[in-house]
Amino acid sequence: MQALEEANLACPHCGEPITLLLDLTGGAQSYVEDCQVCCQPILVNLWIDEHSDELHIDLRREQD
Repeated sequence: MQALEEANLACPHCGEPITLLLDLTGGAQSYVEDCQVCCQPILVNLWIDEHSDELHIDLRREQD
């Protein structure tokens, strides 16, 4: 797995496609990033399954 990876996802506010650049060197992470389309804050939760090395990304509206 690379240290940086692009993920193409959908904004939980406007539903438009967005691209996030993920830093996979930090392990499990939670942070806020603004949508490139509607500028609303998105809570990004990122973790890697220890057994399968599968990347999991959960996007939520900040108030959810």
